[in-house]
Amino acid sequence: ITPWNFPLAMAARKVAPALAAGCTAVLKPASLTPLSSLYFASLMREAGLPDGVLNVVTTSRTSEVVSALMADERLRKVSFTGSTAVGRTLLAQASQNVLRTSMELGGNAPFIVFEDADIPAAVEGAYAAKMRNMGEACTAANRFIVHEDVAEEFTRAFVERMEATVVGDGTADGTDCGPLIQPSAVESMLFMVEDALGKGALLACGGYIPELEENVPSDTGGMPKNLNKGNFVTPTVLTGVTDSMRVWREEIFGPVAPIATFGGYGEEGERTALKLANDTEYGLAAYVYTSNHPRFTRMAAGLEFGLIGYNSGVISNAAAPFGGVKQSGMGREGGPEGLEEYTELQYIGAPNPFAG
Repeated sequence: ITPWNFPLAMAARKVAPALAAGCTAVLKPASLTPLSSLYFASLMREAGLPDGVLNVVTTSRTSEVVSALMADERLRKVSFTGSTAVGRTLLAQASQNVLRTSMELGGNAPFIVFEDADIPAAVEGAYAAKMRNMGEACTAANRFIVHEDVAEEFTRAFVERMEATVVGDGTADGTDCGPLIQPSAVESMLFMVEDALGKGALLACGGYIPELEENVPSDTGGMPKNLNKGNFVTPTVLTGVTDSMRVWREEIFGPVAPIATFGGYGEEGERTALKLANDTEYGLAAYVYTSNHPRFTRMAAGLEFGLIGYNSGVISNAAAPFGGVKQSGMGREGGPEGLEEYTELQYIGAPNPFAG
């Protein structure tokens, strides 16, 4: 069961190891992006895959169709990428037939910048980690945790980088940031910004729909009156963020970057950064920028996340195991671990030829 944000990559990442392990598969793509999976299946057939080995089921009635699939006794394994809420529902359904499951669920990735970090490199890494796919990625940096000694320098450079982003529909040269998936995503971004500002955060840049000359509140909810010019939101940076705000607690899934600061040096600073980073139910990706390698190894050991970026804002790799811990799921995709997800370990006992 695949999501809409990377429809072709998600299909390939799940189907390839299943077929390599000798399984037949049913692929249920997201209702918002079915065409990529249908084209993927046609390419597989063109490449020689026999009919019936890969079966694509598209539907706008996802719950009804998936519930029927999950209840079918022929099903042995389910692999899902999507929200934690839906993952919990699928795990409950999987328990009825004791299905093997792989769950790649939500994320709330911390991006930690220590006082000894290479700030220009950290800014570029932060931009890559935040703005990949307009921020609509489970591994996207969600909370920027920056040491107070470099917070001003980092924030100033990061804001400049975000403000330089060209927002558009891709028809103009130089477009860097496209639309979000649907109008409700735009509403979610603006409500998160509104919530943060109402609780004391400061708006460093962005926070509006670029087609509108001004963000005119409506009579109900404070949302812009006109949402029909495209699902665009300007890249946004918030400072002074605290754990009482939605942007700290929830997966953002859009081009909004909240920044919080921390203090302390040595082990004290590391403990403070770890406490802030681990303050989430999620545990998919985390990023650490420091010039001190022993510090990074200590941070990696303490971070409750399945994927860690070391002075890098892009860490996905098809050859490496991908997955999270805590409410971000279970199991891995990619690498030999991803292939093993579609196999069962069997022990065979036989008489000991050396006995007696």
